[in-house]
Amino acid sequence: MAEIDLSNRIPGRLYSLDALRGFDMFWIMGAEEIVHGLFKATHHSFFESFSNQLTHPAWDGFHMYDCIFPLFLFIAGVASPYSIGKEVEKGQSKTAILYKIAKRALILVLLGLVVNNGLVIRPIAEIRFGSVLGRIGIAYMFANFIFLNTKTQWSRITWFCSLLIGYYLLLKFNAAPGFPKGDLSQAGNFASYLDRLYLPGKLYLGNHDPEGLTSTIPAIGTGLLGIIVGTYLKNSIDRGSKKSLILFLIGIAFILIAKVWNLDFPINKNLWSSSFTMLVGGISIIFLSVFYYVIDVKGYRYWAFFFNVIGMNSILIYISGHFINWDYSTNSLFHWVGQLLGEPYNAVAFSALYVFVQWLFLYFMYKQKVFLKV
Repeated sequence: MAEIDLSNRIPGRLYSLDALRGFDMFWIMGAEEIVHGLFKATHHSFFESFSNQLTHPAWDGFHMYDCIFPLFLFIAGVASPYSIGKEVEKGQSKTAILYKIAKRALILVLLGLVVNNGLVIRPIAEIRFGSVLGRIGIAYMFANFIFLNTKTQWSRITWFCSLLIGYYLLLKFNAAPGFPKGDLSQAGNFASYLDRLYLPGKLYLGNHDPEGLTSTIPAIGTGLLGIIVGTYLKNSIDRGSKKSLILFLIGIAFILIAKVWNLDFPINKNLWSSSFTMLVGGISIIFLSVFYYVIDVKGYRYWAFFFNVIGMNSILIYISGHFINWDYSTNSLFHWVGQLLGEPYNAVAFSALYVFVQWLFLYFMYKQKVFLKV
């Protein structure tokens, strides 16, 4: 089949980004429970391995579920040269753009506080300030500050390398009091110690918060990596198939570097270690290269509609569980399905229908052209 290469015909938009974002969110909408349920129902080794990959390791190590959060941040970065870049091309001042970026970051931080703590007044000591949305907002903001204040890809790559190497050196040559230099345990690492000193409120794990202040440094690198990739996709004169191949090979190289770095600086999502940043960066680039090639280059878009509906309202579905009881909604509509199936597949069916009900809600919002934008 001849290559369609829609990527160069529609330079202002990457249709694959919404699909990839939706694919990413699909797993935390409840799709992981489908896999867990299939394992419990069948006890098959395939579903056992798959189910294990949809959990987080206790500390060091990596499962594919660890990629969901950084992939979302990476995608936000990829979109920046298209969204922020468009504002620059329209002649908006840098100050005005920076203000909008800072405003978005603040809104995400506030939404993160609501997701963590609800709309309840609490003592500061009982509030968890670190959050997924807050990290996305802060990392996105600083990554775009770098984007707007650098003129070349090489300067952004230098920033990316500096963030990862600087974070590595910070943790490698420091530690919490009473621990040897370079200690990377939950209690002894320097990032968690700094969070205990300076991050107000409570930490998620008591002595550590996976969305703490210090580990936001390499997370900025994740967002910046997305910007670097997005800039290449937007500005390169290479054909779409060549872009896809180059990105795929870069993704492989990132994974290899991560595996080597892991020998000295373990892959660890809790710390967002530099090796972890390289690993999830490589995986994210590979995912994007495949989605971009299939959807934007070859033009196979119909299959991705399911994910596009999710991806275009990703923040809405992430926070929706705090104002919609999806368990109640699903059970009210489809309780009879579980009764018909009986044990052990009723739990699998409920998990699948749980995702389907959320998708129907998003589809309704999509048809009404209602999108939660931050």
